[in-house]
Amino acid sequence: MSDSSILPPARLRPEAELARDALSTPVLSRAVRLARWAGPATRVDAGGGLVEEQLPAAAAELALTGDDAAADAGEAWRVAVDTGLVEVVDEEEGTVAAGAELALLTAGSPQDVLEVWLAALETVIGDASVPDLGGLVDALAEGEGSGELDLEALDWDPEAEADFLDGVLGNLYLLTVGAEAPGGAPVPLPALAASVIVPDDMPEPTNDVLEQVSDAMMRLDDQFRMLEPVGAVEYQPVDEALMADADEEPAAPDDETDVSRYGMVRLTPLGLYGLRARLLEAGFEAPAVGDLADKGADALLDGTAVFPPAAAHAETEQWLARRQPLASARELLAAARGADDGAPLRRLRCQQALSLVGASAEPALREVLDDPDLGGLARVWLAEHGAADVPPPSEALIFWLTIDTVAAQLAAEGNSEELRSLVEGLARQHSGFFDTAWRVDHPATADVLEAMGRLHPDKKVAKEARKAAFKARSQHGG
Repeated sequence: MSDSSILPPARLRPEAELARDALSTPVLSRAVRLARWAGPATRVDAGGGLVEEQLPAAAAELALTGDDAAADAGEAWRVAVDTGLVEVVDEEEGTVAAGAELALLTAGSPQDVLEVWLAALETVIGDASVPDLGGLVDALAEGEGSGELDLEALDWDPEAEADFLDGVLGNLYLLTVGAEAPGGAPVPLPALAASVIVPDDMPEPTNDVLEQVSDAMMRLDDQFRMLEPVGAVEYQPVDEALMADADEEPAAPDDETDVSRYGMVRLTPLGLYGLRARLLEAGFEAPAVGDLADKGADALLDGTAVFPPAAAHAETEQWLARRQPLASARELLAAARGADDGAPLRRLRCQQALSLVGASAEPALREVLDDPDLGGLARVWLAEHGAADVPPPSEALIFWLTIDTVAAQLAAEGNSEELRSLVEGLARQHSGFFDTAWRVDHPATADVLEAMGRLHPDKKVAKEARKAAFKARSQHGG
């Protein structure tokens, strides 16, 4: 995805809720406990890590046991240093003190808390891009003689690994914000791995590509296990029973396999917040629902034009909540006028917004009954709301509204199945539709008729539509 792309809007939880979630994550809560545990006797090495002899005490403070206790305590300490919860006071002496950010977690704002958590997230994502430590130790041993780390022996390209994980997280973000339900559904690990491995123009992945997907799944399994404790994802790991031995990677699932056994991942509300912050930092345009709430109706209709339906609905609800119903209806109608390419979709979004206003919008709709751009929309709204004394539309208005509606659907959905059904229905219900439609004085008439010719499955009807489109262009000198 290009950093010039406008992404679908994220539906974020309130910052106070997200801050509470952040404070309860294992990664941050452990770092906080160690920051409060540290004292005058605490010593760190040249890199800011706890000296080895103090790791057991740190692990005990965190109630960590087992073979990985010291390593986990060391990681928690590093997060405390990276997030500013602990500061190195004297590098030569290796002494530390509580950092300024530690006080922010109790006395600061929710945004302050989230800034600390974002720093912790960056540390964990950086760690997740590093290969297995056992392999790293071996590579260090091989490089001892030269004093250099032998990355070739490790088969590790740090930049490529970071780009891979960023790509996966970017796709997970897109799947989450593009979903109809807030939060989205869990994503199968094979599908997520394939999204960054399989080329878009490859109809069927080759065996070599499937092997790459399988390898990527195992890397992601390790990485998502690391990202879960920082609160970024909910993760169901790969079922270990799928692997015959420790060195074997599972093959990609077939149609009859329970795909959930290959791992399932969902972005948490906190993870959604974090990934959006990273995308904004990287230069992406990553809006959030509510960004348009204090802007005018023109910004709302233009902005939501590219939103998925559920996100457009949520954004419009927030916009309307700040305004009086009748005034908002008038503002929306005024913004929906126009003959430019985006006008049909603005009118569709206007119609959808007005459906949320309720009966109090009726005076505004009656005021535009004679408006050439809005008269059809107004009649539809009034009829749907059971209003009395609604003047019937002329045949010309009916055809104009039909062209406008199809143009809006084309802009919103492209060549979708829903639009195909609409096109078939129009041609079937109105005999001689194309004989009249090409005469409609609407800027999109020719484009709509061409689309109908492209979408209609009946060759005869499609040919009629194309002939009508040609006449429409000739009529307007196009």
